[in-house]
Amino acid sequence: MDAAIKIQFSKLLISWYKENARDLPWRETRDPYLIWVSEIILQQTRIDQGLPYYLKFATVFPTVQDLARADLDYVLSLWQGLGYYSRARNMHKAAKMVVEEFHGAFPATYSELIKLPGVGDYTASAISSIVIQEGNAVVDGNVFRVLARVFDIDTPIDTTLGKRQFKELAQELLDEKHPGKYNQALMDFGSVHCKAKGPLCVSCMFNESCMAYRLNKVDVLPKKQGKQKIRNRYFHYFIIKSKKGLLMYQRHHDDVWQGLFEFPVLETKEELSLEELTQLDAFKACFGDRNPLLLEGNIKHVLSHQRIFANFYILGGEVEPDILEKYQWRYYNSEKIAKLAKHKLIFSFLEKHRLL
Repeated sequence: MDAAIKIQFSKLLISWYKENARDLPWRETRDPYLIWVSEIILQQTRIDQGLPYYLKFATVFPTVQDLARADLDYVLSLWQGLGYYSRARNMHKAAKMVVEEFHGAFPATYSELIKLPGVGDYTASAISSIVIQEGNAVVDGNVFRVLARVFDIDTPIDTTLGKRQFKELAQELLDEKHPGKYNQALMDFGSVHCKAKGPLCVSCMFNESCMAYRLNKVDVLPKKQGKQKIRNRYFHYFIIKSKKGLLMYQRHHDDVWQGLFEFPVLETKEELSLEELTQLDAFKACFGDRNPLLLEGNIKHVLSHQRIFANFYILGGEVEPDILEKYQWRYYNSEKIAKLAKHKLIFSFLEKHRLL
């Protein structure tokens, strides 16, 4: 790449950042732990949604030692509502790793950060460039978008070739004297100016050199090879109440919402009528010939590559002790349920029907 183009790109970007940088609390520190907390929370999350969670985590767990000592269920309960719960589980694992293997000193180099659970190239590059000014370029959705448009790159960003091509270009453009500021400037610019929808092209500092703008291709870049197929799943939840409280259990298997609490559930391959549901061997094995009452049905919940369709049923009567033991179902009172980590389908249902 021509050196003049590289210097001009970096100069314009940092100049824009000086005037438009967002006032964010994690930019007021160089503590790699707190910056890491912000980066993990903001993965696949908007800043306005993630900011309250960052403030909460920074207050409850001001040091990596505090996070490592915490019970995982408590960490998940604080994460409740943010989604992608594997991030919280990896945060907890990483905190323990830092305490045990790094003697409590949170790493700041790329080579050490990349070893932590849940930390990939983007996160390691961002933290190391911000904290110790290592020359590692970040590549995320915002960076893909800016570079694809300015330099008219139509290689799909979800391919091995595309990821390598954009990483190489990002590294070549990096301001080696100010890598942290440059990386933050590029991410901010993509987020608030060169937006996916409604980019501010007319007032853009790059509109004279932006290839996509000149070729009227802004709306089609960056390109993706194709979306992953979305799977439909059908969950049937049973609300079973006694004097002891509501029956719930913790998902342990390696699936969505691992470690979170929910009502007893049966999953089917397709949507079933109430009559069809009660004829299933799995239903009869758990609940015999009892007749559930549909309380709320066909609730759609979209995850990254799954669509969950949920039905909630009221079911009276006692559950046999051997069934409780087999599935590890337990009764919890309202006070305890309020403290359990629950996924959005469950806590939204509890709030709506005032079961807490």
